Amino acid sequence: MVHFIGAGPGDPELLTIKGKRLIDSADVIIYAGSLVNKKVLDDRKESAVVYNSAYMTLPEVIQVMKETEAKGLSVARVHTGDPSIYGAIREQMDALDRLGISYEVIPGVSSFLAAAASMKKEYTLPGVSQTVILSRLEGRTPVPEKEKILSLAKHHATMIIFLSVGKIEVLVQLLSESYERDTPAAVVYKASWPEEVIVYGTLETIADKVKAAGITKTALVVVGDFLGNAYELSKLYDQNFETEYRKTGGSMKGH
Repeated sequence: MVHFIGAGPGDPELLTIKGKRLIDSADVIIYAGSLVNKKVLDDRKESAVVYNSAYMTLPEVIQVMKETEAKGLSVARVHTGDPSIYGAIREQMDALDRLGISYEVIPGVSSFLAAAASMKKEYTLPGVSQTVILSRLEGRTPVPEKEKILSLAKHHATMIIFLSVGKIEVLVQLLSESYERDTPAAVVYKASWPEEVIVYGTLETIADKVKAAGITKTALVVVGDFLGNAYELSKLYDQNFETEYRKTGGSMKGH
């Protein structure tokens, strides 16, 4: 079987227990070496054969999977973060479907979640934003017209922009068409890695700060008023708000 595994954002301890077990026991490991922290492979079997997919094409990756499966051995296909987000996983699964090779997907911690943890922020603040948009600028991979940054920014939601820090000035210009220039913004470089860097600013200042920090890749751009300090308290713990488990005026009980 082929196991697609989300290796998390970088910190090896953010790998799931299931993901680690499958990597450690795999006969063949194919990992995205340009992004995955190789330390997640440290406890692999001595006999495990390791391939770095950064140097491979899709047909080469599938061929390794096909040959390994024919031998009755297991494959750990290790992706950065969670493989469902900018992971190019669908094309691999479809190829395996055509070959009749079974597989499973093990989710991982995405870098956008690690970024929130590093910043100690909540993306969905009551009264501020209840919507999180994950997107990217158009590059060599095109973006559908209705999903351009210019259109998405009109929602004034919390935005996390992947794969775009290298064009930070263009991105800021597009966002500023809808967001106020004093809207808080941040750039998180290599969230959860030892070399992590967080740059805070506003849409007015963030581009200059990021350029001064020398950040050109492997970073997320986050934008929205969730980075500020004004918000409403949650209804979840409001003493005047009844839930299935808690009635107003009731006493605290532990279960």
